[in-house]
Amino acid sequence: MKPIGFAQVKLQTSVFLFHEAKRPNELALDQLFCIINRTKVVRDKVKNNTFTSRMKNAIKYVLHKALGFKNYLFIFSLFKIYTLKRDKNEKDFFQFLSLIPENTSVLDIGANIGIMTVHLARSVKNVTVYSFEPMPNNADAFKRIISYFKLDNVQLFEIALGNTEGEAEMVMPVIGSVRMQGLSHVIHNSITENNEGERCRVPLKVLDKMDMLLNNPKRISAIKIDVENFEFFVLEGAKMILTNHRPIVYAELWENENREKCFELFNNLKYTAFIVLDKKMVKFDSIKHKTQNFIFLP
Repeated sequence: MKPIGFAQVKLQTSVFLFHEAKRPNELALDQLFCIINRTKVVRDKVKNNTFTSRMKNAIKYVLHKALGFKNYLFIFSLFKIYTLKRDKNEKDFFQFLSLIPENTSVLDIGANIGIMTVHLARSVKNVTVYSFEPMPNNADAFKRIISYFKLDNVQLFEIALGNTEGEAEMVMPVIGSVRMQGLSHVIHNSITENNEGERCRVPLKVLDKMDMLLNNPKRISAIKIDVENFEFFVLEGAKMILTNHRPIVYAELWENENREKCFELFNNLKYTAFIVLDKKMVKFDSIKHKTQNFIFLP
């Protein structure tokens, strides 16, 4: 596949006029996915991490300008939804997905722009997905994605979650003039990275106090959580759900204090941490295994 330059990306993406398109046609999507994929080839072949990161940000910047940020989020979500199964970094998620039983409810905490929610909603029979995404731009893209795929088994809550109720300040980091929607997080004194960017205040709720979930006739069988180092506080506010429903939990946890606290919480609730290795689930060994994706089983 022949790589393309930034100028060509800008030229080719501009002509699709997504600014006014609520539902882009399939030909346009196929062409744009091809453009994004060709730029990804360049990144994947470069071994210098710093250079690769700068190139990735430059590509994002061009696409943000060419499409407009809201349209970029929608198109990028579509691209990831259609290509996720080919992404070797997401094999753990699909292992988790295969474990979810039919006729149950699933929580997608940190739903971002809807990528994982779509796969959850379409892959499990008779499932109801409750998704949580408080950042306004992300939530707008999420709603557009759910409409695009005509999913009637998804409910979005535009709130942040934690172990107390009230309001939370959140930030969408801006790095090198590029808005990084995937790194959006709650501002907290325990989170010291990526705090510069666009901020907003959002409602903060506790899962164990949400009547809709407590009175849900369907068992909550699974939770996917990715909230950029705020996982412990969310899970601490969901102890009742974890105790009563015993859901499988798929979590992205970096090697830091947040991970240690989450492991302690799960251990106290008699959960076991697994990782995916060679397409098989094995018990996590902190000495042998280096990863940030975990499946916790009761």
